[in-house]
Amino acid sequence: MSETAVKAPGVPDANRWKALVFIALAQLMVVLDATIVNIALPSAQQDLGISDGNRQWVVTAYALAFGGLLLFGGRIADLWGRKRAFVIGLAGFALASALGGAATNEAMMFGARALQGVFGALLAPAALSLLAVMFTDAKERAKAFGIYGAIAGGGGAVGLILGGFLTEYLDWRWTFYVNIPFAVIAAAGAWFVIREPEGGRNRSPLDIPGVILSTLGLVALVYGFTRAESEGWSDSVTVTMFVASAVLLATFVFVEARVKAPLLPLRVLTERNRAGVYLSLGLAIIAMFGLFLFLTYYLQVVKGYSPVKTGFAFLPMIAGMITGSTQIGTRLMTRVAPRLLMGPGFLVAAVGMLLLTQLEIGSSYAALLLPAMLLLGLGMGTAFMPAMSLSTQGVEPRDAGVASAMVNTSQQVGGAIGTALLNTIAASATTSYIADHIGSATSPTQQQLVQLEGQVQGYTSAIWFAVGILVVAAAIAMTFINAGRPNMGAPAGAGEGAEDEVAVPVVAH
Repeated sequence: MSETAVKAPGVPDANRWKALVFIALAQLMVVLDATIVNIALPSAQQDLGISDGNRQWVVTAYALAFGGLLLFGGRIADLWGRKRAFVIGLAGFALASALGGAATNEAMMFGARALQGVFGALLAPAALSLLAVMFTDAKERAKAFGIYGAIAGGGGAVGLILGGFLTEYLDWRWTFYVNIPFAVIAAAGAWFVIREPEGGRNRSPLDIPGVILSTLGLVALVYGFTRAESEGWSDSVTVTMFVASAVLLATFVFVEARVKAPLLPLRVLTERNRAGVYLSLGLAIIAMFGLFLFLTYYLQVVKGYSPVKTGFAFLPMIAGMITGSTQIGTRLMTRVAPRLLMGPGFLVAAVGMLLLTQLEIGSSYAALLLPAMLLLGLGMGTAFMPAMSLSTQGVEPRDAGVASAMVNTSQQVGGAIGTALLNTIAASATTSYIADHIGSATSPTQQQLVQLEGQVQGYTSAIWFAVGILVVAAAIAMTFINAGRPNMGAPAGAGEGAEDEVAVPVVAH
């Protein structure tokens, strides 16, 4: 490796806090986009004449491109330089958003969403790896990742509010156009402010077999779960996708262990702390994504909230995430080991989730939903913050992009699994409940009540699974992650040169 990856030990970049503003803005835009479009989907479907069968492609086209190309995007950031990848990603995302907002038919909409996914896959790992190489002091790193973690966790809920406002008071097209000012400001700011440390690039030739195998494997995996949601788990295409994904990803690991310059160096995965982060974070996202979906439907369909009111109902979760991430996580990260924040954080979120298993048609927002969402946000914010920091801590500078991409990949795949798995459980419980109770409903009003009760029964059945998933995430975090406090020495298992990690985590050895 190169001699040094930073200017000098103990000399941080003077513009690092300004840079954080633009990196956080870009991250907010990407996370917002994941939920903002969901609120606009019914209006867009009607305007563009998209059939019910094809509607899912507005979400799926983005998820497949983003999830499938993340590892490739992370490697490109390491090759081109993170600043360049970041700015190109932002410019492309803005253009794709303009295309989506101007869509006149479903093909144009699906193409724009896929293009957003492509540039998002370049942008997201570049943003996280820039933070990793710019913030080297343990306390400053904790603050920076606290802000980033709060945005990564709470941005989705902000998207629900913004999506509701734009759809209700302007037009669904603005849920796309709103990305353009975000992207322009973030790109301009990044261009003038960010000074990426020298020497941290990975100029090895691109691992083409690795790119093809990982992209196809991840696309097959995400599509398998997406299709399972609509067509069922025993559908022949669904099963074929899962089998193909397993074969492609196993072949990918086999190839990566043997090529000279792998797309994903296995050293990134085999370090136990990072492995623990990827696994526990992926599981937590499975629980969270399903919940966003259920609560949105519960509030709008069962309680009759408007899109805007639904968005505001999620505010306690955002407040909890920001508090957990910036106040609890940031303040304690340099004092306690990461697992003592992540494990209890996931368990607090599980308690919030447990409260939601008591949902009924007439449940009070103030008595049940409000405390549940506060606990969920608080727990997730506390856990996300050290997870984001630990995922790139101690990684060699040349691997920062691809290590960051793995965080995004675990979140993206977790989101796809969560939506499909928990939706399937909910749908099955709903169908079963309605079949058992509809016979006793004699009037249309009673039948409608049974339908609503069935929906709530479906949500609570799936939420029980989400509680279990969060408990497993906490157990993995407590078992796998054995890193010490960032300022008390090297994390265990950090490998050669770990003793220098505290002062300058990105120095090349």
